[in-house]
Amino acid sequence: MLVCGKYSLVHEFFRKVEKTSVPNTLNYKVLVNAFWREGKTDEAVLVVQDMERRGIVGSASLYYDLARCLCSAGRCQEALQQMDKICKVAKKPLVVTYTGLIQACLDSGNVQNGAYIFSQMHKFCSPNIVTFNIMIKAYIENKLFEKAKDLFQKILDGAHYISSVSDYKNRVIPDNFMFNTMLAACIEEKRWDDFEKFYRRMLHHGYHFNPKRHLWMILEASRSGKEEPLTQFVDTIQGQSLDTTWHYLIRSGQTAPVAIIKERFCMKLQEDDINGALSCLASDQMSLAHAFSEKAWLDLFNGNAYRIRKDTLVRLVDEETTT
Repeated sequence: MLVCGKYSLVHEFFRKVEKTSVPNTLNYKVLVNAFWREGKTDEAVLVVQDMERRGIVGSASLYYDLARCLCSAGRCQEALQQMDKICKVAKKPLVVTYTGLIQACLDSGNVQNGAYIFSQMHKFCSPNIVTFNIMIKAYIENKLFEKAKDLFQKILDGAHYISSVSDYKNRVIPDNFMFNTMLAACIEEKRWDDFEKFYRRMLHHGYHFNPKRHLWMILEASRSGKEEPLTQFVDTIQGQSLDTTWHYLIRSGQTAPVAIIKERFCMKLQEDDINGALSCLASDQMSLAHAFSEKAWLDLFNGNAYRIRKDTLVRLVDEETTT
C-alpha cells in the first residue's frame, strides 16, 4: 500500500489494527512514512509521540525516517533531536544516519540545511567518502563551486597525512567519482588552473586517464582561450593538461587517441615548435597517423588556420621535404 502510494489504505489499515490490538513499531513506521510522503510532517511527529505515550519502544529505523521527514520539511533542529533516540537502539554507524539526513535535505532542494547537518555531523563522527561525495555534488549542482572546491581541497590536504591504517578513521582519500565530479565542474566553470591541478592529483593518486570520460575535458581545457587568431604561445595552464596526458600515456606504454595527437600537433605549431609538432607523429604514434587521409589533414589545417601562422606551415613543409 505504501509503495503503491495508496496512503488512505495505510491509514485505514492502521485504524483497524488499533481496534483489534496494539500497533507495533513496524505499524508506526509505515504510518510515519505515509505521512512523510503526503507532506504531513506535524502528523508524523504526533503519531510518534502517541506511540511513546503508549510505552512502545520505537525502532532506530522509525526515528531515522522521522528525522528524515523533518529534514525534508526544513526542521533540522528537531531532526537532530531524534539522534539520541536513534543511538539508543541503532545498529548502523552514525555516519550512515547523518548522511541519510543530509540526503533528505538535499532531496528537498535545501543545500543550506544539508550543509548545516554536515557541520553538526563533525561533532559526533567523521564523514566518509559517500558523505563527502554527496556534499561536493550538491554544492556543484547548486552553483556553489567555491564551497565544493574548498571541501575537496581539505580532503586532498588530509590525504597527505595518511601513513597508517589508523589514519583512515579520520581522513578519506578522494575516489574516482569525486575527481571526475570536480574535473567536470572545473570545465563547466572554466577554471582551467584548478582543472590542471586536480587532474594532476588524480593521476598522482593512481587513477587512470579514461578516454571516454576525460578526453573531452582535456581537449576543452587545451582549446580554451584560443579565439584570438594567431596567438603564438599557448597559455601555460591551458596547455599543461594536454602535455600531462601525453607524457602519462607515453610512460604507461599507451598510444594516444587521435584527437590528442591532432590537438598537440596543432598546439606545437601554434607555439612555432616545428620539431615538437613532428614528434607527435613519431615512433609508435605513427600507427595512428597513417589513418589520416589527405582530406583529414586539409580539414585539420583549415579548422586550425586561426591558430597557426602561414610561415610556420611553410617551415613545416620545408622540414618534411628535407627529411
